[in-house]
Amino acid sequence: MSRRLPKPGAKAAAEAMVNNHLPDTGSRKVTLTPASEVTVRPVRWLLENRIALGTLALLAGREGIGKSLVAYTYAAQITTGAMPGEYAGKPRAVIVAATEDSWSHTIVPRLMAAGADLERVYRADVVTSEGVDTGIVLPRDLTALENEVTASGAAMVLLDPLMSRLDAGLDTHRDSEVRQALEPLVALADRTGAAVLGIIHVNKSSSTDALTTVMGSRAFAAVARSVLFVMVDPDDDDVRLLGQPKNNLGITDAATLTFTIASQKVADTPEGPVWTGKVEWGQGRLQSIRDTLESAQQTSEDRSAVTEAAGWLHDYLTEQGGSAESAAVKSAGKAAGHSEDAVKRARKRIKVSSESGGFPRTTRWALPQSEHADATVSGSSSGESALTALTALTEGSGSSQCSGSSGSKPPARDPAHREVSGRAALSGTSRAERSESQHITRRENNHGDQQGPSQSSSSRTTTRHSRTARPGVFCSTTQ
Repeated sequence: MSRRLPKPGAKAAAEAMVNNHLPDTGSRKVTLTPASEVTVRPVRWLLENRIALGTLALLAGREGIGKSLVAYTYAAQITTGAMPGEYAGKPRAVIVAATEDSWSHTIVPRLMAAGADLERVYRADVVTSEGVDTGIVLPRDLTALENEVTASGAAMVLLDPLMSRLDAGLDTHRDSEVRQALEPLVALADRTGAAVLGIIHVNKSSSTDALTTVMGSRAFAAVARSVLFVMVDPDDDDVRLLGQPKNNLGITDAATLTFTIASQKVADTPEGPVWTGKVEWGQGRLQSIRDTLESAQQTSEDRSAVTEAAGWLHDYLTEQGGSAESAAVKSAGKAAGHSEDAVKRARKRIKVSSESGGFPRTTRWALPQSEHADATVSGSSSGESALTALTALTEGSGSSQCSGSSGSKPPARDPAHREVSGRAALSGTSRAERSESQHITRRENNHGDQQGPSQSSSSRTTTRHSRTARPGVFCSTTQ
């Protein structure tokens, strides 16, 4: 049997590669620090429960659906102290490194539409020793960038897009090379306490794992501590969904946010009016981005079946006091005309938990904890009394009315970050009563930057309910 011989020079090349990676023992040494000497610190949030200060976060999504609009909306909120988080009420600066969009035609108008303090938004450029203006290159310009972050007191560095900021010599599909740029960037964020938000495109993969669709190496999603993901609502092309498939430092079940894009005139100039797009936040949803991606691959008939099954399942569990044996649920669902597969998908959609125990072993399905508690209390109430209670919550003109055990209203929060209630405030009411209980008419908006006001030939009526972060406090909001 012949033995495969190495190619000429291969051994020498391998030895040279090893030698090049050996540390210089004269100038480097390994040091050990006991964990007891490490000072623990709480997580500080730039955007409450979503983007942590001192970390790298990604904002991913397909081109042209509103990623950058969301990013510049966040930037505007930071400059005015309107961002819910560490700097709420404390305006801070933002540094932006952007090359794809024009500052005069796109970026500044978007900031204006979002109400930014333009004096606190800084465009980051690089001037070479030859006097050439260019963009920031990572990791080459990290030291200079860190100096500017410290000097300006910036709370966020926005890289739009992130991949364009990496050195052209790095292969963005190789983990080791991507990490050469990103890990020093993470260290910069940690030292300065600023959050770094990188906008990144996604590929055309049909995967239901949002992180798998992120363009380039898996290192982008791996190094980032949080990943936000923007997609078009499969059931409404005018609506965008903003979810969070990854959040290493915060809650993993944060509501999926919704928004539409409206046209807004921001200035009249000698050359004519300036129009741009503006984010208009909608109501949060319990359904995760992964579940939504799975739903998007279903046919419209399948989605309709799951939607109907979800409504039935919520009603059934509410009537049972919030939980029931899974076998009984499936049997009742079949009797009501819902397939077992539709009922199982509906369970995931409305976040019904599944727990097994006892002897003989049985499995029970239960509504989310806060809704379970409300179902226990209100399961025996008449539809009329529940509807009366809901009416008391929704009285008021164009405002959010809340009630809870404390009898006081929760602190004001950005409407984009309201948590979601399923239907706990509606337990005991019929579907017909629910559909009449609260209607919010939403004007359909054209999306994207436009050269005129958005026009719509029709309007839609939807029913929305929300829950604040405090257990037992429910809000119903009209807009």
